[in-house]
Amino acid sequence: MKRVLVVVLAVVASAGLIGLLVYGLGSRADDVSIEQALVRGERPAAPSRELPVLGESATRSIADLRGKVVVLNFWASWCGPCKVEAPVLDRAQKRLERAGTGTVLGVTRDDATTDSLKFVRDQSITYPSLRDVDTKLARDYGSTKVPETFVIDARGRIADVLRGQITQQRLDEALSKALQ
Repeated sequence: MKRVLVVVLAVVASAGLIGLLVYGLGSRADDVSIEQALVRGERPAAPSRELPVLGESATRSIADLRGKVVVLNFWASWCGPCKVEAPVLDRAQKRLERAGTGTVLGVTRDDATTDSLKFVRDQSITYPSLRDVDTKLARDYGSTKVPETFVIDARGRIADVLRGQITQQRLDEALSKALQ
């Protein structure tokens, strides 16, 4: 009888551990709820938080930019693909600024201020960046990696999501959606 009880307890404990492992792996998956909404033809509201402006004592939020298209890019100085896409984003900033239709807004993630400022200088970035020190804004967007880019229309709704390194063509397509 004791032997059967030991076997049953071992099976129950093993099943519990397997259940916890499956739950843990599943909960670490990317949050694709924004992409799912976009596929359904919806444009979810863009989350906004007041964050410190990189290199300044001021704060800013995405809500401050309502009425303009915003290319929101999560980046870090240690991210190789972020360096590659920085010129693409800077060209977009210059086009949007010249047309008066929007801005690129960088958001540093898991990065020291001094490293971020050096990245901005080294990459000759002209668009503003905010500091998401505790990654709350990134989590609001379901962002788990860098780089990730969210294109927000003038009404403050997410028009497109670009996970990973962007290309000029893909960014132009996303901007076209946001400007419609």
